[in-house]
Amino acid sequence: MNYRKGYWVLSLTAAAILYSCGSGSAQENPQQMPALPTDFIQVKSGNEDVSTGYPGSIEGQDNVEIKAQVTGYLEAVYIKEGQYVSKGQTLFRINPSVYNEQVNTNQAGLKAALAAQETARLEIEKLKPLVEGKVVSDMQLKTAQASFKAASAQVAQAQSSLGSSKINANFTYIKAPVSGYIGRIPNRVGNLISPSDPSPLTSLSNINTVNVYFSMNEADFIAHSKATTAGNNAENVELILADGSTYSFRGRLESASGNFDRNTGSIQMKAVFQNPDKLLRAGGTARVMIHNALNGVVKLPKTSVKDIQDRFFVYKLEGKDKVKMTQIKVSGGTSQDYFIKEGVNAGDKIAINRIDALTDGAQVVAKVIPLK
Repeated sequence: MNYRKGYWVLSLTAAAILYSCGSGSAQENPQQMPALPTDFIQVKSGNEDVSTGYPGSIEGQDNVEIKAQVTGYLEAVYIKEGQYVSKGQTLFRINPSVYNEQVNTNQAGLKAALAAQETARLEIEKLKPLVEGKVVSDMQLKTAQASFKAASAQVAQAQSSLGSSKINANFTYIKAPVSGYIGRIPNRVGNLISPSDPSPLTSLSNINTVNVYFSMNEADFIAHSKATTAGNNAENVELILADGSTYSFRGRLESASGNFDRNTGSIQMKAVFQNPDKLLRAGGTARVMIHNALNGVVKLPKTSVKDIQDRFFVYKLEGKDKVKMTQIKVSGGTSQDYFIKEGVNAGDKIAINRIDALTDGAQVVAKVIPLK
């Protein structure tokens, strides 16, 4: 029994030693990873059109609030909401009776002042020969001349009063200061109208040319200013309408404010567009697309770039069958591509698939495919 027991112990010990030797041999000769078939593109530099979009609000070139300049009852409304009117066209009429009577009163006052002036003039004409013949004293003539001057001042004052009353009478006819589209009309015939009313009679928008206002951050503003200085984006602004279509006219970019807003870090800009078909209306919204032309740009598809903790890497083909993990710096891009600032040059071959499977120094079966 002891002999058998010792035999089994010896056998187990030998098996353990053999297993240990086999395991160590396997660790010393690990299996090499097979080469991965990988597609590459050969990078080229070229010219690119980069566009940046900003939400904007549309306003007419002239947006005017129409308010009364005299008080009275609204007697007539000659236009409808949404109607296009021309400059000088009559929009409203306030009852002019009171103001017409003021005109009549001032006309009568002017006639009285003119009559008094004529009487004073005749008095001077009468006294001149008497003074020359020394029938009356020179003082009487001077007094008559002073009376004439006073009468002339009364005439000037009466003329001014008449002019003011005529202006007020004309204000009862409210006319369009510019051509454009009529807004909402809150008042109706019979309402008492006053210059102090908080709400205007209506608004008028001239939309032959429209301004689309939007905010631009400081970095974009600096880039835009540099591009403008270089002459790369003159008259190169598009407008994307609310239905997703592109407006048929290009616009130009202008500053709407001279300073940045401290709270938002942005500056107000406006894009100016011609609007001959009156498609754009005040109060609408659209997206302003600013295009900048970049020369000598190296770009890569975003699918070829690996993002690790806000750092960007690509796999560059080294020789014929190895890749090197290379960090790059990005200067911008589009929805599909990155523009490369550092790390990749024209002529480099960059992996565009198996990005998650590749490692630095990995063996690959490289296939270079042409750029589209």
